[in-house]
Amino acid sequence: MEYRQLGRWGVRVSVIGLGSYLTIGHHVDTEEGRRIIERAYEGGVNFFDTANAYNLGEAEKALGQYLKPFGRSSFVLASKVFAPMGKGPNDRGLSRKHVFEQCDASLKRLGTDYMDLYQCHRYDAQTPLEETIHAMDDLIHQGKILYWGVSEWTALQIGDACTYCERWGLNLPVSNQPRYSLLWRYPEKEVFPLCQAKGLGQVVFSPLAHGVLSGKYIPGAPIPEGTRAADASQNEIMMNLYFKEEILSRVQEMKRLAGEMSVATAQLAVAWILRRSTVSSVITGATRLEQLDDNLKAAEIKVPDEVAARMEELFPVPDQQLAAP
Repeated sequence: MEYRQLGRWGVRVSVIGLGSYLTIGHHVDTEEGRRIIERAYEGGVNFFDTANAYNLGEAEKALGQYLKPFGRSSFVLASKVFAPMGKGPNDRGLSRKHVFEQCDASLKRLGTDYMDLYQCHRYDAQTPLEETIHAMDDLIHQGKILYWGVSEWTALQIGDACTYCERWGLNLPVSNQPRYSLLWRYPEKEVFPLCQAKGLGQVVFSPLAHGVLSGKYIPGAPIPEGTRAADASQNEIMMNLYFKEEILSRVQEMKRLAGEMSVATAQLAVAWILRRSTVSSVITGATRLEQLDDNLKAAEIKVPDEVAARMEELFPVPDQQLAAP
């Protein structure tokens, strides 16, 4: 396993991270989830990402339980705050009240006295940016979190946050968690350059575009049973954004490139992301041990320049930014 600094900051994270939305958030039974976490740790993964909203805290509880046998200093634990956690008017967002209360709740569920990284799950236009920044800075001074970061913020929003922190000598955000894959290259335009200039590392999610980049979906063929696309409860984003015949045909061309390298299509998709030095970690998901093993192997693959160029021709950066789902 390779480890990279989180942006320009000292903490180092495994280039393959493990998320908990799929792994233990909703769709995997307890023992299989435990085995996946254990196998990931044994395989060198030290970056584990979750969120308070994943199954309303149940993912945090499970992750904390599964990581308990391992030394706390041996892994980097990240969670997020923003999404609704109740029906009350203050049970959501990035107000000082909600951030403080949810930080304490997450620590309790995770069974730890600190989180390595606490992330703003989305931008909160209803709360003054300075209120959120001071809340995060205070949590760092209290020792409840070591670093703070953002997720799915625009370049302008990240820049404003950094400018405010620099002006008042506050702890800067250290990371950004964007949706990023061959099928969603929008962050390359503005977000990645801004983050690189400000020293934020990228911990990207959805590297396989909800499984479309696995190559398992054949244009015109029936959707395989047991796949994410066949599950109406979790395939809305996939169907709206990626499940188009032209895209599926291009993925099949990429599958041929992967075959020439004797690697899986999904591994090639993840390895392509890791060519970017600005990416600190790719947050992967797994519902089966075999998927995890494939993800881990992606860290060992070096994509030749000519193959990467062909992949980028198949999936160019779009001219127009779509709204994040």
